[in-house]
Amino acid sequence: MIFITVAGIAIMEKEKSFAGKHSLYIKMAIICLIGISVNLLGSLVVDYFKWPLYFDSTGTILVAVMSGYLPGIIVGLVTNLIKGIFNTADIYYSLVNVLIAIISYTFARLGLLNRKKIWGVFLLILCLGIVGGGHGALLNRFIDNPLDRAALFEKGIWFTFLTDLFDKAVSVILVMLIQLFIPGRLQKLAKIEGWQQNPLTDSQMRNARKKIKKKISLRTKILWLLFMAGIAVGTAALIISVLLYRKYTIEEHFRLAKGTATLVSNIIDGDKVDRYIEEGDAWDEYQKTEAQLYSIRDSSPDILYVYVYQIKPDGCHVVFDLDTDELEGESPGTLVEFDESFEEMIPTLLEGGEIDPIITDDTYGWLITVYQPVYNSKGKCVCYAAADISMDLIRKNELSFMVKLISLFTGFFVLVLAVGLWISEYNIILPINAMSICANDFAYDSQKDFETNVERINRLKIQTGDEIEALYDVIADTTEKNATYVRDVRKKTETIEQMQNALILVLADMVENRDENTGDHVRKTAEYTRIIMDKMRELGYYRDQLTAQFVYDVEHSAPLHDIGKIAVSDLILNKKGKLDDDEYKEMQKHTTAGAKVLQQAIDTIPESGYLKEAKNLAEYHHEKWNGKGYPHGIAGEEIPLSARIMAVADVFDALVSDRCYKKGFPFEKAMGIIKEDAGTHFDPLVADAFIKSSDRVREVMRKFKERSAQLEADRIAREEAEAAENADKIKKDE
Repeated sequence: MIFITVAGIAIMEKEKSFAGKHSLYIKMAIICLIGISVNLLGSLVVDYFKWPLYFDSTGTILVAVMSGYLPGIIVGLVTNLIKGIFNTADIYYSLVNVLIAIISYTFARLGLLNRKKIWGVFLLILCLGIVGGGHGALLNRFIDNPLDRAALFEKGIWFTFLTDLFDKAVSVILVMLIQLFIPGRLQKLAKIEGWQQNPLTDSQMRNARKKIKKKISLRTKILWLLFMAGIAVGTAALIISVLLYRKYTIEEHFRLAKGTATLVSNIIDGDKVDRYIEEGDAWDEYQKTEAQLYSIRDSSPDILYVYVYQIKPDGCHVVFDLDTDELEGESPGTLVEFDESFEEMIPTLLEGGEIDPIITDDTYGWLITVYQPVYNSKGKCVCYAAADISMDLIRKNELSFMVKLISLFTGFFVLVLAVGLWISEYNIILPINAMSICANDFAYDSQKDFETNVERINRLKIQTGDEIEALYDVIADTTEKNATYVRDVRKKTETIEQMQNALILVLADMVENRDENTGDHVRKTAEYTRIIMDKMRELGYYRDQLTAQFVYDVEHSAPLHDIGKIAVSDLILNKKGKLDDDEYKEMQKHTTAGAKVLQQAIDTIPESGYLKEAKNLAEYHHEKWNGKGYPHGIAGEEIPLSARIMAVADVFDALVSDRCYKKGFPFEKAMGIIKEDAGTHFDPLVADAFIKSSDRVREVMRKFKERSAQLEADRIAREEAEAAENADKIKKDE
């Protein structure tokens, strides 16, 4: 058996055709042939040695465990059909092998058949013994099995169960041994799966079932549909078959009883009926005739009673009445009263006429009865030869037929159910589940997410060749179009954002150019805000507020924090000395003026988040943590977070930058002031994040210092070029 199995699977591994379109069916056919061969070989061995065992389910268990429930069921059913060619009774045991396949597959699927779970192997043996022994004992009550081992069932249910338990134990142990000799790659090759797509992992399937909300799964609906359709068709077929069998059986027994009664009537000499009655057993000819009647009755086990009655007005006078095992026949001349069932036929019988076969349920039980007239040499009816067949026997045969039919039908029904479930599983349920998994895992946060969605749905490669594949193609196409559309939208959005940011900088530069003291102030403060926010997110400060969108809005709207200076007089804005009180109050108005300008923009574009933060920056960036700032004098977290961040960036840049009226502070001194004013002027968490980002702050300062130097060099170069050009022009004019 081990050689057959390993050799068969090895052939599959070398067979190049398995890469083709029909590889699945070729592989399943080979696997099934291996299993059937193992079953038949085991059966031949026990038949040859006359062992009281079966060994015809080893291949079924092996294929179910290694390849799946469908090939296991096919192997079990076909094995018994082949054996049925030589012993008809084996056909009716096919359900046992089918159930063995299902149980074995279930145990393997649950991972109970390995060395670490020996109890699982013992439990499988017990279950198979119960199924085999119980079903076998039931069937043997209704099936005449000519094999010697069928006599086992006459020794009691426990003996039957123990025998079958031993049989299944040997089969399961053989299967475990066979698996030990089969390499892992061949065991993997032997697994039958009908994927019409790239397979899903077990974890993906579990996740799919958790994520997909449903009242009743599609698998359950299909299973119930197949089950109910099979039950309906099977029940109808069973009823029709039983009715036809009953009709045919009764007709056959009518003919049998009629033929028997006719034979009896031909043996009886009508001219000697009176002498038969008078002399009985004392007459040699009576004994010879009676012996012939016994011979006729015993020719068929279905004939229950054979007798000859002389019908007279007072009743039936016995001519012959054969003994049976249960009942002794009446003596010749004995008067037997008419049964109620014959009341309507008595006149015909008294006249010597023929009556149709009847079914009676009277003194001697439920019987088919046939009366055949016996004539004398003058053509007169002198008595009736009768034959009875028990309807109980017919009912028993009918019940036996029904049990056989149910057993045979159930085996095929389970096969049809398994095929339907297997096909629907791999052609409908799993492809739909695969698409559902992809859809549930789709992300929409970035262009990369959309590209990933396309890759994930394309990896499925569903090829069912029907509406499911058409649905998959539509979903894949729609997903790809969505990704393309989003890519185009994002490109346009990026272009708009770039234009928006450029316009913001242009607007900020226009305002800044009016202030001769600020230089690259708006650009530097924008970078400082980003540095502060990055560090705050790293440290976990204000985690709920510092979203990616918030950081983006603050950084890109930061250049607008001083837009209100557009409303401040140039005289005040560019004054070389210290501002007086009135001038300072006028300068403070740039916060509310900026807020007013930006509010007008917000009213025009209400959904623009960056304008909201720009307004907060413009209006509140001079507020202080202790409430002593302007224009509103609010304190603590009443001040918008974006403005608290800008306050640190704004003051630091003012401290380190050169102005016409002062020299910029050194980096360390400016940082010291920020640290000193934390908790009074500044939000302490914002100040802490800024101080801890000193390396990045230095880098920004260095970058803008180089930028300023480059701009100054470019300015000088332009002036020198213009001067040279003017000199050349003057020389030409001269």
